[in-house]
Amino acid sequence: MALSQSLQQKLLQKLSPQQIQLMKLLQVPTANLEERIKEEMEENPALEAAEENHEENETEAQDEFEADTDDEFEADGSEDDYDNLDISEYVSDDDDIADYKLKDENYPEMDEKQTLPFRIESTFHEFLLEQLSMLNLDEKQRKIAEHIVGSIDDDGYLRRDYGAIADDLAFRQNITATEEEIDTLVKQIQHFDPPGICARDLRECLLLQLQRKKEEGLDVDTTIDILSDYFEEFTKKHYEKIQRGLNLTDDDLKNAISQIVRLNPKPGGNMGEVNKAESYIIPDFFIHNNNNNLELTLNSKNAPDLRISEGYRDMLKEYDRGSKRDKRQKEAVIFIKQKIDAAKWFIDAIKQRQHTLYTTMHAIMDYQRDFFLTGDETMLKPMILKDIAERTGLDISTVSRVANSKFVQTEFGTYRLKFFFSESLSTESGEEVSTREVKKILSDLVEGENKKKPLSDERLTDLLQQKGYNIARRTVAKYREQLNISVARLRKQL
Repeated sequence: MALSQSLQQKLLQKLSPQQIQLMKLLQVPTANLEERIKEEMEENPALEAAEENHEENETEAQDEFEADTDDEFEADGSEDDYDNLDISEYVSDDDDIADYKLKDENYPEMDEKQTLPFRIESTFHEFLLEQLSMLNLDEKQRKIAEHIVGSIDDDGYLRRDYGAIADDLAFRQNITATEEEIDTLVKQIQHFDPPGICARDLRECLLLQLQRKKEEGLDVDTTIDILSDYFEEFTKKHYEKIQRGLNLTDDDLKNAISQIVRLNPKPGGNMGEVNKAESYIIPDFFIHNNNNNLELTLNSKNAPDLRISEGYRDMLKEYDRGSKRDKRQKEAVIFIKQKIDAAKWFIDAIKQRQHTLYTTMHAIMDYQRDFFLTGDETMLKPMILKDIAERTGLDISTVSRVANSKFVQTEFGTYRLKFFFSESLSTESGEEVSTREVKKILSDLVEGENKKKPLSDERLTDLLQQKGYNIARRTVAKYREQLNISVARLRKQL
């Protein structure tokens, strides 16, 4: 086959590093923004917080510049970069590399009210280790017990079998432990607080809590028998089998069920070692109702004011005033220019992030104005990402990134932005309503049902159709599952 040359014209779309950086920043929630900014400041010495000491930063930067000019540089610039080095835009007197302030100086009282929660408490495993120190154990037993505590999940369960624990002890700590030794220590740890800790499954967890109540003098023998012998029947609510098997009256069964439902299925869940950003919801937006005039503000409390380091700009001015300009100095200046440019790009990205967040949330607020004024979920309009994209002129993917992991605080509560997006459903009159409205009505119907005779999916479908909603039974079942509502048989109560 003969070789040949041809001319082709192609249209390619590539994202610049700045665009990629902006997209990543859009996905970062307010709770993690401060950490992201700190990471950038650690990587780029030309970027600093406005409240930092000017003289100290300038001295450090000057020392770094002098050291750089003495050492060898591995610059990635070409010879033309060295010969045609232009730093005029960095050293001119009227140069304005704008600092970026995340607080509104015109309304300082608004920022003062928007405080962020701060969590100070011991972790779940630290709490268990404190109790472990009260046991009279030898050195080997203590190491085994500490390993068992470390194997307990955050919800309080020990899901690893004894053989795996013994293998870990042998390979990692060179400790030979039998399953009997491990079981003995597990039973001691199961007496720790909170009750039910270190259980292998749900039944054992509930039985441990009931055993603690029995030791306190409460009458829980019937409840223990139900969970010990009829646990599967209880989970499936086959109460008739339990009554026949244990010869219980309705009152006996009701009393036992009331004791069980008051137990904690996740004893470690309230104090597990959870990331601080996940244990508290930090809103990204605040919406205030000022005499039916909705006011939107961004939460900028946890982000420092940013600026370009004065010390690095002074180094460029000193280079521009000097007469001796060897290659190593030029390489150092190119490095400084790259860092300043990167800092400017990051500050611009933060600016663009805040502007995009505000624009998108403002469009959502206008679209769902009736809800933000009343707090009534039935007032939510059908809204999809495309609706907001058309209003803001942004791409659908950008709106999706903004809505991801973001929260807005209103006088009616704090909501995920995704809460306001929903598909539409037609009524008999042809009007389109939000599926969120249908789910709210479905939830109200289940909440107000007779718990002795809960509503089936067929009956729920009939009731919704009577209210004018054209909906199929399978759609009702789908919405019920999305709302984490069990089937009628599992909702039945005595």
